[in-house]
Amino acid sequence: MTTTGSPRIPTASAARALRDAMTDQLLTDGKITSPRVEYAFRTVPREQFVPAGTALEAAYDAYQAVVTKTGENGAAISSVSAPFIQARMIEQAALQPGMRVLEVGSGGYNAALLAEVVGPEGRVVTIDIDAEVADRAGTLLDATGYGGRVTVTLADAEQGAPEFAPFDAVIVTVGAWDIAPAWREQLTDDGRLVVPLRMNGITRVIAFRREAGHLVSTSAEVAGFVAMQGAGARHESALPLTDAQGRRVELRFDEGAPENPHQLDGVLATEPAEVRSGVTIDRGVSFADLHLWFACFLTGFCWITAEKDVLALGTGRWFPFGAVRDDSLAYLTVRPAAGVTGSEFGARAYGCHAEAAAAAMVEQIRAWDRQARRGPAPTFAFWPTGSDELDLPDGVVVMEKIHGLVAISWPAAEKRST
Repeated sequence: MTTTGSPRIPTASAARALRDAMTDQLLTDGKITSPRVEYAFRTVPREQFVPAGTALEAAYDAYQAVVTKTGENGAAISSVSAPFIQARMIEQAALQPGMRVLEVGSGGYNAALLAEVVGPEGRVVTIDIDAEVADRAGTLLDATGYGGRVTVTLADAEQGAPEFAPFDAVIVTVGAWDIAPAWREQLTDDGRLVVPLRMNGITRVIAFRREAGHLVSTSAEVAGFVAMQGAGARHESALPLTDAQGRRVELRFDEGAPENPHQLDGVLATEPAEVRSGVTIDRGVSFADLHLWFACFLTGFCWITAEKDVLALGTGRWFPFGAVRDDSLAYLTVRPAAGVTGSEFGARAYGCHAEAAAAAMVEQIRAWDRQARRGPAPTFAFWPTGSDELDLPDGVVVMEKIHGLVAISWPAAEKRST
């Protein structure tokens, strides 16, 4: 297991120049939209919160997280998040001077940013389940002059921080599968909850506000986060497969894992089938909402990881979004599109019914293109367990959690069910 070192002191002028350049980029890209958040990013020395030996250029890469702790298997279990998503989450929280903020997941840097935004009259509480992470955050906050403005608490954040509540904002900086009741209950009536919420394997950083006994979204961002530990942890189901050469592919299911996984034994040794969709996309254009559409509507949806070249496609590319259909496996592909500068979506599949599995995925690509791609962005609501009445409009997908229901609305889509 690896951990971080102590703070270091690089050349102050070099750090300042890179800090300003990073902030300028975040402003240009629309990630920072308010003067107080801009001031915070120009002020807090990010280089003092990353591991010793980290290059300044890496510390101030606007779109790159810096891992601060890994587990025995090498997976990241704590990090300093990428500046772009830290900026967006702080903006999503709509913070003002004098507010009280709870940060779930400690690292130090984000808490210092929050302290600058809420000012000396405000208060930041940061909570973490890992004693090593919490101790490091406290040490770094003290060393950079923020110790008196940030309270570091060692605890399982599933219970929040009742001794410091209520909070004007709760900002969760780890990937959450569910919304803990304490996070809602410890908010003020007009407070904001910002949380990276996992929905059938796809994460959106959602800002929620209260409305008539439930939570409704005010904004959502695309990002990934280190998974939550403790009582709020949720482990995915994993299904390993091998191809004819013994190379490994793993399917991961947030829900809906196959009841009879042995149907897929030897599936990667079969002849693949490919189906093109006729749906194209220009180079550099995001299609993240297609991933969420799959998570909502594609039966058997899963994430795929594979050893190099197992699922290689010649002139095309494959993406780690797939679906199991009985004895067959399909996954998303893109290939150069004839007659246009972009690429065409499609699906490649293996198994006895590969053609049908690929066609089912392509059907959802076309449905997304018709019904949601050019319409309003999806919105989200959270209805706590025990809610008396669910007022759900058409075009809504409901995902059950332990503490409530997540409702995903596709405003331009017809009413469907998962």
